[in-house]
Amino acid sequence: MLTDTQKSIVKSTVPVLREHGVALTSHFYKRMLSINPELKQVFNRGHQEAGKQQHALATAVLAYAEHIDNPEILKNALVHIANKHVSLGIRAEHYPIVGNHLLASIKEVLGDAATDALIDAWGAAYQQLADLLIGMETKLYAENIKHGSWTGWRGFKIVKKVPETDQITSFYLQPVDGGQLPQFNPGQYISVRVYVPEWDLMQPRQYTLSDAPGKETYRISVKREDQTEQTPAGRVSNILHHHYDVGDIIDLAPPAGEFCLDNQNDKPVYLISAGVGITPMISMLTYLAEQDNKRPVAFIHGTRNRKTHAMFQHLNEIVTKHQNMKKIVFYSNPSTQDQPGLQFDHVGRVNLKMIEDKLVPDANYYLCGPVEFMKEQGKILKNLGVPPCNIHVEAFGTGSLTI
Repeated sequence: MLTDTQKSIVKSTVPVLREHGVALTSHFYKRMLSINPELKQVFNRGHQEAGKQQHALATAVLAYAEHIDNPEILKNALVHIANKHVSLGIRAEHYPIVGNHLLASIKEVLGDAATDALIDAWGAAYQQLADLLIGMETKLYAENIKHGSWTGWRGFKIVKKVPETDQITSFYLQPVDGGQLPQFNPGQYISVRVYVPEWDLMQPRQYTLSDAPGKETYRISVKREDQTEQTPAGRVSNILHHHYDVGDIIDLAPPAGEFCLDNQNDKPVYLISAGVGITPMISMLTYLAEQDNKRPVAFIHGTRNRKTHAMFQHLNEIVTKHQNMKKIVFYSNPSTQDQPGLQFDHVGRVNLKMIEDKLVPDANYYLCGPVEFMKEQGKILKNLGVPPCNIHVEAFGTGSLTI
């Protein structure tokens, strides 16, 4: 257990972590993955190469040091991490490996400044954090089994592959073993694992389940990430698009994630997304429609134009059949063939200020899209008087966003 003296020592490292946190975590990952290469298939190498994983870990370590007196403040972030760990098959036996490399990295990066007292303090702090996460993850694994799910990886066959747009394709997946397909909460994701020849590695990626639960298949809708001037092509998304077809088998981990539809109240629901962020919203909308839920639902989505608008027909069919469900669509770059009032409602990116008269504070808001999109919409909602506890967010990439 951390002593008060050790807590003070950990807090004293906050200025160093602010300035040199990314250097520390970069050294940590390089050290760990060279000495324990078996862990390379656990981490997203694309995020490693782009520096996203290092930055995310540095931010998390800094936050932990700042709140070492009361880690309960970080509960939402820890729940998010625990879900990601369970989706990747992280177990209690992995934590000593990570801890050893973290403490060794602190010594190697800080040099003489890493006193025995400092290392002991951070060792105790790490163990406190590890115990918290192991406890959460043990419960999640147990809940999976209790609800008829599985742990680890399971083979699934692609039974249907449907292009949604030029860049987004849906994959319909059935368990190869013919066993039970567990329920999931609308908004959750699964981890997919495929072999990447270029890296000679198995690589996991998380994709939202894009249909309602209760079907004979799971569906994921994957955006093919093409190369740009700023970013390389997405290895796994391109492999799925170009090299996997009906009849092929991929590994899946069980559904996970805390970004879920809240069914404990009858408040209005606002589903707000941009781009491929539409996938959890379609899952939530489809579920509410199939349950014939009478809560008012507003589906607010932004994309470039009709060609990039995934699930267009499905969305229209739902709102046509259910009077309590409405859609508001923003096209940032509509083509000359796109028809205002029919295919879209507003020109430009999603801007909640433009539709303030259609928003109510006492409602549940779900946001999914790029980080800057999330921040902007979250800020607008808070200024409109929406309590932060009513704003639920899921950001792309590593980590999650707190409004």
